[in-house]
Amino acid sequence: MKKQSIWVLSILLLAFTLPAIGWVSVKKSDLNFSNTNSKTKETPVSKNNLNSELFNQHIASMYEQASLAKAGLDQNVFKKALIGYYNLKKTQLLSAQKSVLTIIDFSKKSSEKRLWIIDLESSKLLFNTLVAHGRGSGMDIATSFSNQPNSHQSSLGFYVTSDTYIGKHGLSMRLDGLDKGFNTNAKERAVVVHGADYVSQSFVNQTGRLGRSHGCPALPVELTKTIINVIKGQTVLFINGPSVQYRSEFLDQNIAVANFISSGSKLQASI
Repeated sequence: MKKQSIWVLSILLLAFTLPAIGWVSVKKSDLNFSNTNSKTKETPVSKNNLNSELFNQHIASMYEQASLAKAGLDQNVFKKALIGYYNLKKTQLLSAQKSVLTIIDFSKKSSEKRLWIIDLESSKLLFNTLVAHGRGSGMDIATSFSNQPNSHQSSLGFYVTSDTYIGKHGLSMRLDGLDKGFNTNAKERAVVVHGADYVSQSFVNQTGRLGRSHGCPALPVELTKTIINVIKGQTVLFINGPSVQYRSEFLDQNIAVANFISSGSKLQASI
């Protein structure tokens, strides 16, 4: 009788144990399957994001190599100018032989060196000097900008350098304004690059600021010929200023990135 009782208990115990073992096995299998999926699942990296990162690295690298921070050029202003440059690079407007970028930042005082000319091929700063704004734009700092004739104000935006001539200021260079509504009347207004004796450190020492033009980006007389010969002939000139109204189709970063990537490994090798 005792043996029979033990045998019955064994049967009952086995009956309850088998389902439990099966339940645990299924749960462990489910758990392992879930872990496998989590390990193999990957988030794809966007090619556009990668190209944008390469472009930003290129800007930062060039900014550092040319010592532009030391020269007082704001990196955001440099980025805007470079975006415009690459937007224009694939057009027929720029010289295929030159990779020079001229930047003027009228958000700075006229007593500061607020013009920079950069050789993008070698990441080298060629010039950093004084430049005057229009008398209608303000005194020491330019605060107002216009595209209208007889306003005597400076005009913001992207320009392409044009031909040279000898005028009342000596060697001068015409500019083609590209931003509709902001600087496209440059030729009609005779907004040109020229030298002026009121653009000098001695003038700043006497008055606390530079003299002012009729809207032209006027340069120190002693540098005018050299600078014009470097930047003439279809290179980019960008004028920045403290204006919330300024907009430009040439500040499309997506186009700039695409043109930068398609320009080849020579530029990307500098990163």
